[in-house]
Amino acid sequence: MILFRRSALLVLSSCFIFLLSFLSAPAHATARGSKAASAPSVSTTVLRGRASWYASSLQGRRTTSGERYNRNKYTCAHKTLPFGTRLRVTNVKNGKTVVVRVSDRGPFRHQRILDLSEIAARPLGITECGAATVVAEVVADETPLGPATAPENLSGLVAADPNPDAAFTTYSVLNLPAVNADSAAVDAHGALIAASGTAKSKVISAAETVTCPAGFLIQAGSFVDAANATAVQARIKALLPELKVEVAQELLDGRQRSRVLVGQFGEKPEAEAVRQQLLLWGIGGLVREVALR
Repeated sequence: MILFRRSALLVLSSCFIFLLSFLSAPAHATARGSKAASAPSVSTTVLRGRASWYASSLQGRRTTSGERYNRNKYTCAHKTLPFGTRLRVTNVKNGKTVVVRVSDRGPFRHQRILDLSEIAARPLGITECGAATVVAEVVADETPLGPATAPENLSGLVAADPNPDAAFTTYSVLNLPAVNADSAAVDAHGALIAASGTAKSKVISAAETVTCPAGFLIQAGSFVDAANATAVQARIKALLPELKVEVAQELLDGRQRSRVLVGQFGEKPEAEAVRQQLLLWGIGGLVREVALR
């Protein structure tokens, strides 16, 4: 009986030691020759296109989401993204960045992808230029609103655009682990592999000040009588308060003339659309290309 008990005790001890050694073995010993499971890749939605800003006259008006527009809050309008979605918006010409929240629907003209509040548009240089080409990434809901640091992979986000010649586009970029900070590549599906500092410098201008690219404006008449030019300027301002309208003086054939100039547009189709609208109101004009200013 005693011998039987001793034998059973030895068996139990051996089992316990074996179980302990199994549990304490390193993970790779249990799956020798197999590859470690990789973490699932996560993609980021990216939007590329032109962004404009709300006119100051819209202050206090109710937006599509139900809240009232506040020019001093970091909000924006987008056609389809859910209300509350946060976007990190970067002007690709100067590298300036802000984080905004979708609170309205639009914009619905000029092939633009975003309308930004005034406080959000100002650091991007959009209040000076009227519009700018931006890259906008959908970010986490807890991301703080307001001015932000430009994404380190900005050049990669631009390079991943599957249709760079289109007026605007939406695409996904994989958030893959960084490999070599000095290399940049995009796979066949537009997934970002890495971003190079050299490529980034080509995307972002070294100038800190905002420079508006060459664009287009509408000349809505040239008048000998300055009072007529002022009257047309006032009428256009009343009809399109969000557009810049100014009277420029020039000397032509020895006579002073006053030209009414409307807007600052990034693309000719934008200017042409406004010209057609003015024509419906009985205001003629022509689209002119302007140089850097």
